[in-house]
This record gives sequence, C-alpha cells and structure tokens, in this order.
Amino acid sequence: MRVGVPREVKTEEYRVALTPDGVTELVAHGHGVVIEHGAGDGSSIHDDDYTRAGARMADVTEAWGADLVVKVKEPQPSEFGHLRADQVLFTYLHLAAYPEVADALLAAGTTALAYETVQLANHALPLLAPMSEVAGRMATQVGAHFLERTHGGRGVLLGGAPGVRPARVVVLGAGNVGWNAAWIAQGMEAEVILLDKDLDRLRWVDQIHKGRIMTLASNRAAVERAVAEADLVIGAVLLAGGRAPQVVTEPMVRAMKKGAVIVDVAVDQGGCVATTHETTHNNPVYELGGVIHYAVGNMPGAVPHTSTYALTNATLPYVVAVATDGVKGALAAHPELVGGLTTVRGSVTQPAVAEALGRPFTASSGAVG
Repeated sequence: MRVGVPREVKTEEYRVALTPDGVTELVAHGHGVVIEHGAGDGSSIHDDDYTRAGARMADVTEAWGADLVVKVKEPQPSEFGHLRADQVLFTYLHLAAYPEVADALLAAGTTALAYETVQLANHALPLLAPMSEVAGRMATQVGAHFLERTHGGRGVLLGGAPGVRPARVVVLGAGNVGWNAAWIAQGMEAEVILLDKDLDRLRWVDQIHKGRIMTLASNRAAVERAVAEADLVIGAVLLAGGRAPQVVTEPMVRAMKKGAVIVDVAVDQGGCVATTHETTHNNPVYELGGVIHYAVGNMPGAVPHTSTYALTNATLPYVVAVATDGVKGALAAHPELVGGLTTVRGSVTQPAVAEALGRPFTASSGAVG
C-alpha cells in the first residue's frame, strides 16, 4: 500500500504524522511511503532524514494521492479537495467540534479513522494518551506563564515563596490530561485541587501523590466553589468522540478572581468552559470578565519534536496494521480500532460522533466491505 504524509497546514501546527523510524518500519513491511517536501521541518526532522529511511519526497498532491493518508490534525478547508472515496484517512478528527470537516468527509465518501476514539477493552484511549500527557503537562506551564502580570495575569507565582501562599490550581477531570496537569502543578509547589466524578480514579491519584494533590468528587456546587477561589483553572474533561460537557458556566467565570487564568484543554472537543472559544498559538489568549482564557486547539503543536515522536510511538503499530491488512483486516486483528472508524462511504460509523452531529449511525460491521 502507498502511505502518504502531507505537511500539516493548520495554523501554527508543526507536528508531522510519521518519524523516520516509522518510515523504516513501513518499508520493512513492503509499503511505499510518500512524504510532502518539508513536512517534518517544524519537528526538526528534515527531508534527508526521511529519504535515508526509505521514503520518497513529493508534492502535496502526491502525498494526498496515497491509498492511506496519515496526518496529525483534521483536514482543513484548503485540504477538502484532496479527500476521495478510495482513500483511508488516519488522523485526529474531533468531528463533534468540527462539523464542517464531517460534512467534507461524508460528501467525499472517505473512510476515516480517528486517533482519539480508538479504545481498548479497559476503556483506555491509546492514541489520545500521548498527546493528552503532553497537553496536560503544558497546561500548567502555560497557566503559570499567563499568571504573570506582564502577560495579563494576577501576578502570582505558582509555587509562592517562603511565607507567601502558593497559587491555587483547580483541575477539572482526572484523566490523562488532568492527572498530568495536576502532577506538574504539585511539582511546582502549587496548591492543587483535582475534581472528577470517578471516585476510583481519585483514590488512585490520592495513593500515588499521598495528599500532595487534594481530590474532590465533582458536582456542580463543588466546581462552583473551587473555581471561585482558583488562580488557575485547567479544563480537562473528556467525552470520547462527543462534545465535551460544559462544567464551568459563564456566571462561574464572572465570579472568578480578576486576573485568574483558564486553560481549556478540551477546546478541541468544544470546550468544557462556557466562555471559551478556540484560539491559536499565534494569538493564544483573550480576556473575558477579567479572566484570561487560553484555548489553543492543538497545544502539543507548540512542542512538535516531543509530540511527533510520542504520537508516532503510539500510532505506528496501527498504521502498519491498516497498511498491511486493509481496514477490514486491521479491525479484525485490532478490535480497538472499531471505535476509531468514524466515516465510511458517506456514513457515520462512530456512535458518539453520530449523536454529537445529529446524524444517523451505521454500524461498522455493515459499512466496511
């Protein structure tokens, strides 16, 4: 099979979907790899690195012309014309937040697999996990930056100082994003409160961190109280395939301290804070109600070298499986991929995505020939 890797065109997106090691692996399995010139430059991976690994460098049309196209982010409007019915696309899609992308995939009849909804039997999301870890760790770092007075914040140091209270960091959601954000915040000696509805998950965090992270059962009243006293709020609520639930309302935001910071990591799924809208690395923040909002939809793109290698480590076995066995064979060998199969020949085959988009759901067993 021909595997194509286009250069990412989303604003300030520097990641690339495949490393040279990934090329080597695919070539060893008998596949041809076509990579768009300059696709890896933003991740400090150069064309020569790919050529030495066995890839062929080409223009954007040829990269998109492959049988299997592997990307990082959802197709942008400028890329919709490359979508085809005889093509398999494997990337992050987040269609609940980007319905226009869903429309384009369905109109083209493209078979699309989404990284974010590939789900193991234990409900883990193996292809979302590495970017969740990066985004979670970044969220605390970014929040600390914008809490500085020169960047619009309250002028609070996350770890405080001897005799001075540290910042209070409230993390909503104890999944991979939230736990990593809380972990970094406590390492920076902030006062950390982590909220989640899953008490078993909170028990696990408590056992690992032995009280350094305060855990609270999440409900509306608990969220309202925690957010009101926070210097930094990190939104890390996930609903696999669907739109993120809004757990922080506009009145809650307006009741926050002036100069407090919100980092809504869930913005690529619609956001879990009512007042957030997606921003870019180029223009990452805005102020509303006296609160600084950071809502970049591709946070890991700011550290593309780390992110690219972390992502490829997770995706490569599945990319090889799809290239070697086709979609049907890969689904049979790796049942977790069934959750990632999102569109096939004009039908939505992912139930959470269908519900979020208000479209009919078609079972994957009947859609894949």
